[in-house]
Parts: sequence; C-alpha cells; structure tokens
Amino acid sequence: MSAQDAIDFVSDNIAEVGTLMRSLSGRYEGIFGNLRAAYGVAFEQADSIADAARDATAIADAITAAIRDNIPNQPGNACTSGCAACCHLYVQVPPGTATVMAQHIAAHFAPDEQTALRTRLEVAAAAARDAADVMKLRMRCALLGTDNRCTVYEVRPLTCRAFTSRSVARCHDVVFGDVPEGTGVEQNAAHFRIHMEATFALEQAARNRGLPDVQKGLAQALLDEMGTIDGPAPEAKRHTGS
Repeated sequence: MSAQDAIDFVSDNIAEVGTLMRSLSGRYEGIFGNLRAAYGVAFEQADSIADAARDATAIADAITAAIRDNIPNQPGNACTSGCAACCHLYVQVPPGTATVMAQHIAAHFAPDEQTALRTRLEVAAAAARDAADVMKLRMRCALLGTDNRCTVYEVRPLTCRAFTSRSVARCHDVVFGDVPEGTGVEQNAAHFRIHMEATFALEQAARNRGLPDVQKGLAQALLDEMGTIDGPAPEAKRHTGS
C-alpha cells in the first residue's frame, strides 16, 4: 500500500465515521425535542398544575435513569447524602412545585415542626427580598435538616434535582469561597437539560391554564402555599428526615 493509498483508506474511514456521528448527534438532540413534547402532553392532561408538577418529577426521574443506563460516557457524580453546599444557593420554583411541597409538609411534619419551618422560611424570604442580587445570596436552606439532609427530599424542587457536580471541593469553592464572576460548577449537561425542559414545560402549562407562570423564590412560594393549607393532614406523622 502506497502512502497515498493509506491516506485515502484512513480518510474514507474517518469520513464514514463522521457521517455516522453527525447522524447520531441529530438523533441525540431529538431526544430532548421528544421529551419537551411529552412533557407538554402529560401536563395538559393533568388535573391540576400541582399534578403536572408531580408528573414532571416522575418523568424527569425516569428519563434521567434511562440516559444514565443507556448513553455511555456519562460524567461522574460526586453528590452524596449530607453534602449540602448547593443547599446554600438561592432556588426558584416553577408553578405547582410549592403546592406539592406544602402538601407533603402538611402530611409529614408535626405541628411544632411546621411552626419552626415557617419561621425559617420567613427569615429566608426576607433575606431574598433585601438582597441586592439574589443569585449571589448564600443562606442555609430552611428545609435542610441538622444532619445536612433535605427534609423534603422526595418532593424537592426541579432546580435541586437538576444540580450535579463532579467535585465536592469545587462546590465548596463556588458556594463558600471567592471565585471569579461567571464561574460555577460544571453540570451533567443531559441531566440538567432534562430538568430545565420540565421547568419550561410547567411554565407553559400554567400559561395555558391562565395561571401565573413566573418562577418564585422557594421560601416565599412555600410560605404562600403553606398559608392555604390548614395544618397537618389527618395522616400526619412526625418527620424523621430523608
């Protein structure tokens, strides 16, 4: 085989693989278009915006698992129970989310725990209102337990579910340290997009129902919803953490 033959042989091989990769790239992008459409159909059929928010979580969890199990070379994840740096960031929630959380709290938190939570939420909401830039606000989440575990983990917001990190040290640097403006924690792109598509679809679902569609700060949104629920549900039990 001459040098030119070798060049032609390998170049043709590269061109063939490149064509396949471009095709796969388009099909991969199509996953998220299909997901967006599926969210829309499911949310339209939901009885309420809160039910749509529940469906959003169920769909996002399942699709995240499907990506993890079937798409190779997914980035590693350093997140573990009790690792709570990200629980000091300002969080916004889309329509329906705070209702689901408030219902969970009413069913699973004892009255004294609900009272204590309201106090913490009021402090957090006030801090957000007074902050010059809420995105720079660093404050322990009112829902974080003394063991640094989320007390409403089963119904935690999409924003919290979306966040992942490959480095605990990096999280601590970004949240508690002094890092250059515009830098952050590198996310698992597919995982993050799954949850952001759910967020956008919930906003659209609210608009379609003639409901407020803007995201609200978690503390204030939860306070507003807890105010519409009169104490714990009959089956309420003392919360023991997640």
